[in-house]
Amino acid sequence: MPTLRVETPDDEARLADWRHVHNVIVPPAAMSLDEVRGRARRYRLEVAYLGDVLVGCTTVRPPADGGATATVIARVLAEHRGRGFGEELYARGLEQARALGARVIETVVLAANEDGLRFALRHGFAETERYVLPGESAEWIDLRLG
Repeated sequence: MPTLRVETPDDEARLADWRHVHNVIVPPAAMSLDEVRGRARRYRLEVAYLGDVLVGCTTVRPPADGGATATVIARVLAEHRGRGFGEELYARGLEQARALGARVIETVVLAANEDGLRFALRHGFAETERYVLPGESAEWIDLRLG
């Protein structure tokens, strides 16, 4: 399998790449570049490339306020799925979350993202809640690693 190059988005180009992957995979939660900059200050973000080709991104929301729960989200663009990249990104995110003290791992998936939901279920996550945010129509699924 080709090797991914995974980087922290610490410049405008990488932040824009992270934003692109996020917005393509979860369009109901599309973000501006300013929103991504804010997210980069609060969470651990990474962007993945195969050579110079953008493949995916990750988000790790660390445990908050001394808690033990972290959220790990791995996103891979559709044209790069089924090649093990999601596995690699998820494993990186899981390792980061545990290094931050997480004992409970959660994720969130747009219900319309059937590939993402299958990936989460296949990796031992179980659905905890389905919901629609106020004023929106997209359904989201919260899952917890068993």
